[in-house]
Order: sequence, then structure tokens, then C-alpha cells
Amino acid sequence: MSEFDGTEIAIIGMAGRYPKSRNLDEFWNHLRDGDELVSFFTDEEVLARGVAPEVVAGDHFVKAAVVLDDMELFDASFFGFTRREAELLDPQHRLFLETAWEALENAGYSSDVYDGLISVYAGAGINSYFLANLFNNPVFGPLEQLSLL
Repeated sequence: MSEFDGTEIAIIGMAGRYPKSRNLDEFWNHLRDGDELVSFFTDEEVLARGVAPEVVAGDHFVKAAVVLDDMELFDASFFGFTRREAELLDPQHRLFLETAWEALENAGYSSDVYDGLISVYAGAGINSYFLANLFNNPVFGPLEQLSLL
């Protein structure tokens, strides 16, 4: 029997969202089956997304991406946001909230009835959503005018 020092943790629930996989089970099945999870696009599809024709025609432009399904289905009111607040919220933040909730559900915990502490450990990459979509937007910028900070 091992000794415990009070710093142990137990992982009792997990959640994740990956390309072509809405949950960990789907992701594992794709990995097991050797499925391609990168989406490839035609010139027409890339042009319709606003990529400049000279970029699409370039030798170094790759018409592929990893795509997460259902990103537009965020339930703002469930998480206490107005629709407008949710529109301004970084998509990674929306996805984090959804996935954290799924991890709690997967663990069988309800934050409404559980009196103890519940922790969610997560990871995300650095992104430029704020700088690319809000900071230079004339409706929201420049930075010193934003009341969000």
C-alpha cells in the first residue's frame, strides 16, 4: 500500500474536442482506425472564405486546416453570457467553457449540489483572437477605449 501526503489528485472525468471528433471517444476511434482528421479544401472553398486569389495561387499555400465542428452552437445563456458578450468572447474561451462542463458531466458531478471543491485542468495554445478581431476593429478599438479591460 502506498503512502499519501495529501497532494494526490484523481482524474475522474475527461472531455476534449478535436477535428472531426466531438468527444474523446470519437477522437480515439479515429486514431484507432487511422482516419484523416485534417480537412482539405478546393480553390473555390478557400476563395469563398476570403483568401486572396494570389495567395491561393501561391506555391506555398496549403488548402487544409483542422476544423472543429459545431463551434457556432455555444449556449450563451447557459453560461451566463448575453448573445453580444458571447460574440465578443474568444472562441477558445467558449470552447473551454463547453469542454469543462462536459468534463464535469463525464465525472458525474453537479456543481449545483456538490459542496466540495471541483477543479478543472485544461490546456490551450496562444492565439491572436483579441488582436486580430477586436483590437483593430473600429467598433471596439483602439485598446485604450475598450471597457473590457
